[in-house]
Amino acid sequence: MDVGVIGVGTMGKNHVRVYSELKNVDSVSVFDVNRNAAAEVGARHGAVVHDSIDNMLALVDAVSICVPTQFHTEVARKVFSARCAVLIEKPICATSTEAKDLMKSAPDGSIIGVGHIERFNPIVGEIHKIISKPLYVEMKRHNPTSSRVTGSSVVEDLMIHDIDILQNILFEKVPCTLYTVGNPDVCSVLLKCGNVPVALSASRKSSKKIRLIYIEEEEFTIEGDFMTQEVTIYRKPGQYLVEAERYVQENIIEKVMVNKLEPLKLELATFVECARQNRPFPITPTQAIRNLEVCEAIRAGF
Repeated sequence: MDVGVIGVGTMGKNHVRVYSELKNVDSVSVFDVNRNAAAEVGARHGAVVHDSIDNMLALVDAVSICVPTQFHTEVARKVFSARCAVLIEKPICATSTEAKDLMKSAPDGSIIGVGHIERFNPIVGEIHKIISKPLYVEMKRHNPTSSRVTGSSVVEDLMIHDIDILQNILFEKVPCTLYTVGNPDVCSVLLKCGNVPVALSASRKSSKKIRLIYIEEEEFTIEGDFMTQEVTIYRKPGQYLVEAERYVQENIIEKVMVNKLEPLKLELATFVECARQNRPFPITPTQAIRNLEVCEAIRAGF
């Protein structure tokens, strides 16, 4: 399998690195309008550097689109014309309307995925296996200010990961209503998914990087850390006591065994196998568009 990466910014560099490490990838090609950056990444990972997208597309079977979001549509249409399998980094487009229009030009039967990377974080699958009837869900995704992100709010940049997990893993096919307050850099959202209250928060002004999920059920509470890939279960205490005028609670605490993996490596390995076997990628454009529609509804409340 010969793969290509279009755009070698922060995320594109990581795509090139991971592809170069995958056993099922025969060659890696790169293109970027910044030829010096492309040459540097190519030299570091043994990738072939091309002077145009068209030249690269003629030689590869699958492509990652890692250019800034405002250029996704233009680049994706070129990849569609070449009939290569394609993975588009999130968000799929700048707006849901643009994404819907883009998908009208997608070739029938083509493999098209969207890079919502946290879906491949191993704690997501573990938590999904444990939960049955959530009573309350909270997800936090806070970041220090970064010069990497331009042209998108904190919702499309950070919160969209939790929106994806919420809509497609925790509450699939459950209608949700939302209430929001915030601005392009700091946002808090309260949702009602069925009868379950869900709180999401995201910030690009934090002094501490946070990636957490917290779920309460009748008999236990789950905490998960996306960065450390750790999951802890707190079982309901067998008894509540008062000792020396202090409240005492005895919990049974379980550490879940998580097979820690780099989410991007799992995501790209899955994409390569989908392209090889001509089967759909787990995160579809339809799901990505729904995620973006929720982002737009949230931003409308700013």
